[in-house]
Amino acid sequence: MLSRAFLWVTIGSCALAFLAAFENVAVTAVMPTVSTELDGAGLYAIAFAGPFATGVIGMVVCGMWADRRGPTGPLYASVALFSAGLLLCGLAGSMEVLVAGRLVQGLGSGAMMVALYVVVARVYPEELHPKIFAWFAAAWIVPALVGPVTAGAVTDLLGWRWVFLGVVVLAALAMLMVVPALGGLGPEKAKEHGGEGSGRSPALLVWASLAALAVLVLNLAGEVPRVGWALALAAAAVALLAVRPLLPAGTLVSRRGLPSIILMRGLGAAAFFAADVYLPYLFTDRYGFSPTLAGLTLTFGGLAWSAASALQGRLGERLPHALAVRIGTALVFAAILSALATAALGLHPAVPVVGWMVGGAGMGFMYPRLSTLTLSLSAPESRGANSSALAISDSLGAALSLALAGLVFTAFSALPTSTGSFSGVFAFSAAIALAAALLAHRVVPKDHQISTTPHNRKRCPHESHRPA
Repeated sequence: MLSRAFLWVTIGSCALAFLAAFENVAVTAVMPTVSTELDGAGLYAIAFAGPFATGVIGMVVCGMWADRRGPTGPLYASVALFSAGLLLCGLAGSMEVLVAGRLVQGLGSGAMMVALYVVVARVYPEELHPKIFAWFAAAWIVPALVGPVTAGAVTDLLGWRWVFLGVVVLAALAMLMVVPALGGLGPEKAKEHGGEGSGRSPALLVWASLAALAVLVLNLAGEVPRVGWALALAAAAVALLAVRPLLPAGTLVSRRGLPSIILMRGLGAAAFFAADVYLPYLFTDRYGFSPTLAGLTLTFGGLAWSAASALQGRLGERLPHALAVRIGTALVFAAILSALATAALGLHPAVPVVGWMVGGAGMGFMYPRLSTLTLSLSAPESRGANSSALAISDSLGAALSLALAGLVFTAFSALPTSTGSFSGVFAFSAAIALAAALLAHRVVPKDHQISTTPHNRKRCPHESHRPA
């Protein structure tokens, strides 16, 4: 992949994946500072949930466009949207403008990853596909290790705006590296590969847009007096209705096998990231941590995630898939309980720091096995669709839980002590984690044996969408 033919497109495409991941992770460390400066506590949750929601629209639109016209136009447009969102965030004078920038940024980053996958399919020979996708995964893991502390340091030294503005220049440089490889990827070649399933794409776009809109309404429901909770429940119901056509049949009722695998990905993201967003907020608000120190605590979780991912890979068939998923969900549940106990009882901050390393390890055990199971239970012609469903469940699960967590945080803020809001959010996340732990055994159909040979353990392209 580093030969003369592929050197610059490899570096550039991995750099774009890295920058998308960096923004996804780094903003967690700086958002408490942003929220305080822009007086935007009421929009804190939507600043995280919004990009997940609009990212689903970006994935669907980019897939339709790339099938019909090739990946060149979608990649240019997605990088432009990603950069425009960053500029809006970096120059925002209010929390409302920053949230708008985050929505545009999410639309661009979701589309950008799909476009990069199509570029890989068109530029690299098939034997190099597993390697480049593994590099993409690494490009998402590294920001989980260095992103929070780097963003915190940039915030301390230059101000939080440069966490957004600095990436714009880097994205432009990365795109310039990819441009030479796009010359021969015109629409006439795309037609050779497209076609099948395109008639269904407009319907998928409608459902994806409806799901994203419901998530955004859910985030804003708390600002509506008296009927806010009713509006929130209605929006959540619409989101669940809209997501059904985007997922395998039986997903929402945890049917054994592939539907439960897809559901488990959404539940895992919902539980972990709803708590992950509020943990640095707890550290800065309750314990007076600086942005750098608060970000460093999340880095420990990323290190544990990476280490556990490597460990489960080495164990291979010695660790059955269902057991790996059950261990992972149990560890995530235990980690969130440590955060809940700290918020409710005022424990030492070292408790959730260590706990989040446990939670990161749980995600490291669970996520790779869910991708392996998805490919193992998919016919060759449906692997792309099922991988997309895995990514959509991941994104919308996190978006819905973050929206509901924001409502819980606001509702519990009326309690006489400051512990109420954080305790409520962590209790909500723990409930989702418990549900995942109870359903984890359903990921493998009864009497179904799945090999973890190298062929079946090939990484799902969408695995890189959420390593940490």
